[in-house]
Formats: sequence, C-alpha cells, structure tokens
Amino acid sequence: MSFSTLSNQPRTNRRLPAFSARCLGGLPRYALTPWLAALMLLAARLATAQEALRTALAGEAAAEARQLQLQSLPYTVKLGDFKLLVVPSLDLDWNDNINISKTNAQPDFILRPQVQLDASYPITRNNMLSLNVGAGYEQYLEHDQYSTWFLQSGTELSFDIYVKDFWFNLHDRAQYVQDTSQQPALSGTANYATINNTAGLSATWDLNQGTLSAGYDHKNVISTSEQYNSQDSVAEMIFARAGLDVYSGVTIGIEGTGAYTTYAQTVLNNNNAYSAGLYADWELGKYFHIQPRGGYTIIQFQHTSQSIQTSDLNSWYADLNLTHKVTDAIDYAFDAGREVQAGIQSDVIEDWYVRPSLRWNVNQNLNLHASFSYEHGQQGMGNVTGNLTETYDWYGTEVGASYPILKKVSLGLNYRLTLRSSNIATAEYTQNLVSLTLTYKSQ
Repeated sequence: MSFSTLSNQPRTNRRLPAFSARCLGGLPRYALTPWLAALMLLAARLATAQEALRTALAGEAAAEARQLQLQSLPYTVKLGDFKLLVVPSLDLDWNDNINISKTNAQPDFILRPQVQLDASYPITRNNMLSLNVGAGYEQYLEHDQYSTWFLQSGTELSFDIYVKDFWFNLHDRAQYVQDTSQQPALSGTANYATINNTAGLSATWDLNQGTLSAGYDHKNVISTSEQYNSQDSVAEMIFARAGLDVYSGVTIGIEGTGAYTTYAQTVLNNNNAYSAGLYADWELGKYFHIQPRGGYTIIQFQHTSQSIQTSDLNSWYADLNLTHKVTDAIDYAFDAGREVQAGIQSDVIEDWYVRPSLRWNVNQNLNLHASFSYEHGQQGMGNVTGNLTETYDWYGTEVGASYPILKKVSLGLNYRLTLRSSNIATAEYTQNLVSLTLTYKSQ
C-alpha cells in the first residue's frame, strides 16, 4: 500500500494522513478519538526511548482525527472556512478510595464540569491549522485540597503542511494528569499530578512503495505536588522510521528512537535511552488489522542522583496490536506486550501488559463499551541502592453505556474497578468508581 502524490489532490483524498491509521494498527476512523486519548495518556509518562515512538504515533493519530474533523464532524460555529465544535459536559463521580490506600481509604464525590473545543482553519488548500482543547475543573466535595483544573489528553495546537510528497507537522501538546489509580506504579496517594507539555515537529516522505519519517520533540514535565517534584524534568526525544510495502496490505519496517532526560532535582538519575527494532503492518481488508513490533532498548544512567544508584540497563520491548470491526455495530481491539519505562519512585520499570477493549452500538441510540487492562511490573530494575524495588500486578476494568435522553443531551453511566496487588502488602488497594455524565451537542 503506497501513498499518492499530494500536490494535485484535494486534502480529503490524500493518503499521507491515512498513514497514521496504519501505524496505529489500522484503527477505524470512528475509533480514533478514544485511542488518541489513550496514546496521549501513555505519552504522559516520563521519557524513555520507547516514549519517543509513542509520542510520534500519538501525533499521527491526531493527524487522522483532524482529517476526520474536516470531512464529517459537526460544528457549532462556522465562519467561512473556520469551524469550531463546542461540546460541554458535566460528570458526577463517586470514588470509594481517592487516595488508593489499603487501610485508610477516603471516599468522595467529584463534580467535573468540562468543555471540549475542536477548531480548524485551512490556511491554504494544502495546509491546516487546528486546535483541540479539553479543559475542566475537578471539585472534590469532601476533600477540597484535591480540587484542581485539568487539561484532557489530546489537547493540542497543530499545523499540517503538505508539499508534494512530504507531510510536515508542527505541534504543541499539553496535558494535566491527576488520576493516581491509572498510574500502575503508584499506591497510597491522591497527590500525584503533573503538567506535561510536548512541542516538536515531524516529517513524512512518500517514496511510492515505502515511507520515511522522522521527528523531534521537546518535553517538559512539572509536578504540581511537592511530594513528587522529583518528576520535574526536561527531555529531548527523536525518532526515525522506514517502511516498505512488500505486498498489498503488508508493510515491514525498521524504527529507532532516542531520549535524553535531565531532572531538576537530584533524586532520579539523568539518563540517555535508545531503542531499535522492527515492525510490520498487515491489513486484511478494511476491517481487520495486525501490527507486531519488537526491538532492543538501552538506558545509560549518568549517576546524578544523591540517593539512588542504578546500573545501565539492556532490555527488550515487544507489542502486538490487533483491531477488528466485526460488524458496523461491533468492534474490538487487543494490545499486549512488554515495555521499559521511566519510573516514578525508581529509575526504571519493566512491565508486561494486556489491554483488550470492546464497543457495541446496540442501536442508533444505545452505545456500550467495555475494556480491561492488566500490567505486571517490576520497579527498580538495575537497582544498586536507593531505588524502590517492588513487583506488582495492576488490574483495571471498565464498563459503560450512553443514551440520548433529549435531542441534544446524552446520559452516560460508567463503572470502573481498579485492583493492585504487590509483594509490599501496604502497596495494595481496591478502588471503585461510578460516573454519571451529561453531554450536550449542538448538532
């Protein structure tokens, strides 16, 4: 499967943005928004060599979402070529363990008003400026000290430039993360929160029977809690990928990344991380897609910490992503693999993960979804002294439904269960979360 030349084609028919769906496992266009959010959440972790690639894939997903926005998404305001979609919503959560504690669980109700803004403006026929912002406020009714503003995953300012066989993207992505139960390495706290900002550029070159892509990102991580100011860091991330179309629907390629992380505090060690590997994309028609990936990673520590010593680490990563649209109403995805990631309370974490999900549009009004996540991790890999060393198992399952109760208002009901077990008994917990969501759509 090859790209077509861009210079004489309408943007909606171009193949370069569609490349992002292939890189992400051939996700159907209607599924890109939740998958983009998931990828951005993964990219919120501190930099490792593999994160440089995750960040790149998230950017390609965002490009596909922008293309979809131009083609079919509704809008609230339209002034000439400028389009703006405004989607306000209101969540009410009940969380029985906001501080993810085994023995001192603190329950609370959380009120979360938020608004999603999706704006786009084609500066020329081939170049588009877009802005996607999801922002809101979390009000804890009993524990007001945890109340805060937030930016949703996927908040981004982006500029796409198309020049003949090249696609250039300039971007700035911001995110505020405060959901401690969704950080598998953590327990016993409700205070973990970071501001993440990633700015950079990428370029993709269509070579007819293959593609070359490369990019650079600068990432700042700022903790909003003094307890975790050891996370404050700056990272420079680079990636390069080359793919060859060997058969209709089959692409094989190589990928390499680098990440250079410097911490503001002398708690964790500055490091350089590199990875190199192979990937493949196998697309069976329009509805079934498989993407395996695997390679080798090296992390070199500069021993800048005053309390932690970690030896250089040589390891490997692997991932298998599968998506299948069974019918027009039912689709599922499956992702499993092994990764090396930067730690929160240690320098490095190695983990295995499994993440299946299912969506079912029962009828025109009722939508159901379910997902499961499992992670088996080891903190403190390469530890010499000072690192937290722990082996943990983290489980998360979620089910939900949405239904329009008025012409422009839908009601969503969601339940999430999170479990964590550990060889450190005090680091185990169970959390239940029930959410009601009202969403208003002008069209």
